[in-house]
Amino acid sequence: MNNNVSNWGDLIWDKLHRWVTAGIKMLPNMAVAIFVAIAFFLLARLIKMLVYKFVSKMSHNLTLSGLFANIFSIIVTLIGLFVALEVLKLDKAVSSLLAGAGIIGLALGFAFQDLTANFISGIFITFRGPFEVGHQIETNGFCGNVEEIQLRSTLLRTIDGLHVIIPNKEIFQKPIINHSLTPERRTEISFNVPAAHESVSEIQRLVAEALKGVNNLTENKPPEVYFTNIDGTNLKVSVACWVVNEDIRTFEDTKTEIIMKIMTVLKNNKLI
Repeated sequence: MNNNVSNWGDLIWDKLHRWVTAGIKMLPNMAVAIFVAIAFFLLARLIKMLVYKFVSKMSHNLTLSGLFANIFSIIVTLIGLFVALEVLKLDKAVSSLLAGAGIIGLALGFAFQDLTANFISGIFITFRGPFEVGHQIETNGFCGNVEEIQLRSTLLRTIDGLHVIIPNKEIFQKPIINHSLTPERRTEISFNVPAAHESVSEIQRLVAEALKGVNNLTENKPPEVYFTNIDGTNLKVSVACWVVNEDIRTFEDTKTEIIMKIMTVLKNNKLI
């Protein structure tokens, strides 16, 4: 019995002795690994600050700036961790970490495909800049002012006052009309007049004169009045105008004013 206890004690002592010996031999490597880890940690903080400032100047989006700053900081920190493990000669641990990270990333990619697509679309929207906060856009059947551009979705306040959250993937994959970047917009109004009327030849002049007092028409593009077809005893007339497109409501109000002016001149000259 005593011999067995003695053998066990010798085995434990021998094991501890080898561990201590190995630990002492690894002290220089441990010191270098700690130094590498601290150096990369400080480098990660510096890169995080620089990336945040750079992306802020490029996109003017604080959320996106913080995201890229954190991503680069994490990448640098992980590189430092792997280098420190290599210094400690823990190659198997590094391989296991890389394999585990790849498997986890693949699983998350499949599980959150829509979230990933919205996220990437948000990044592209931010950098390409098809619209900005405050712009009036039309997309996915909604028209309104952009209130916030997030990484996953865009917040829109419609003309009717509705608060709409549209996934960035839907915006990125479908057409966008940016009214704020469209200074002029063409509108065309068609109507019929009797072809036998004696004042038909003066319709172009009458309509053009009536539209001179309409607000929000572009000065360098006067209204165009022309005949497009004959429908029995009627002539089809089309009036094309270029309207200042500051706001979609301004456009609609101007179009209403144009129609009222045309109706008035047609009634005054007994053309309807």
